[in-house]
Amino acid sequence: MTPDRRTFLRCAATSVAAASPLFHATGALAQASAAPQREFNPQPGAWRTFDVTTRVDIVKPDGLTQLWLPVPSVESDWQRSLTSDFRSNGSARLTEDRGYGARMLHVSFAAGEAAPYVELTSRVQTRNRAADLSQKTAHAEDAASLRFWTQPTELLPTDGIVRETALKATRGARTDVQKARQIYDWVVTNTYREPKVRGCGEGDIKTMLETGNLGGKCADLNAVFVGLCRAAGLPARDVYGLRLAPSAFGYKELGGNPASLKGAQHCRAEVHLAGHGWVAMDPADVAKVMRQETPEWIKTTQHPVVAPVNRGLFGGWEGNWVAWNMAHDVQLPQARGPELGFFMYPTAEVGGQRLDSYAPDDFKYQITAREIKA
Repeated sequence: MTPDRRTFLRCAATSVAAASPLFHATGALAQASAAPQREFNPQPGAWRTFDVTTRVDIVKPDGLTQLWLPVPSVESDWQRSLTSDFRSNGSARLTEDRGYGARMLHVSFAAGEAAPYVELTSRVQTRNRAADLSQKTAHAEDAASLRFWTQPTELLPTDGIVRETALKATRGARTDVQKARQIYDWVVTNTYREPKVRGCGEGDIKTMLETGNLGGKCADLNAVFVGLCRAAGLPARDVYGLRLAPSAFGYKELGGNPASLKGAQHCRAEVHLAGHGWVAMDPADVAKVMRQETPEWIKTTQHPVVAPVNRGLFGGWEGNWVAWNMAHDVQLPQARGPELGFFMYPTAEVGGQRLDSYAPDDFKYQITAREIKA
């Protein structure tokens, strides 16, 4: 760990004790005050329509070859999952996993097929989210459903060090909003974006907390948020998806290039707050902006580049993103390989061997999006 990083964490620990995410050095404050203020304030509005196309080609088929592609599964006041069409030289069918209802396209190919391929196009509508946490509204939710979203999973245990950390992070909090705020601040303050992590990360929060290695990407950092919320008694869930288009607010790290979305996968989070229902969260993208939006690693949430994002992603997110599913511990139908901790990437098996989804060129997949203008 570098001296700068130790200083950063030491300042962060002090600010957490004060229930505040502010951590900085004098020089950082001076730099922040000189920088122009940015805007990031997504608000619910018009729906946007996208066609999202995934094309997969198996470069070296060998024996039994299978593919599983995520299909939009979420219906909500911020996403409408509409149609999915596909073409392939294999046997393809739309199905879903048993535990979470995550929809997928499963394709199997004859052993002699020389050039297996599939092309899947899903149409979705998305829009911005923002919660007014100053006003309570009636949100009736089935108690059994809420209990489901507090249960531990393989990667999200809720006992041991996760429980201990959640209790420390929420010390003094009385309401659901206060608990969520303090956990959000804890994640922003104590974790950090690590660009060298492969893909979106693994989401093994117990190992992260036990080792003190709190660097990662979205599937790591937002999983920490979700796990701590569950351990504190708040229903919470990861939402796995894909960035589709540039950010309307000019943040290069908060958008995707629709012509090539390979590597644009992104995990967000939701927490259920009494009187407010399911509320959007994304502390991982705060960390991404801090680490990668500018040439220098920003280490204060007061910085004018970071401050609006830190505010906006507590309770909201931008609708330039599609949600695939909210599934954990996914057993792919007819797969020979192990279950997945989460299902966000195209997955393939050749000859019964699982290919590396984090290396898309190994089995050549490409994802694109086209916005349908009214």
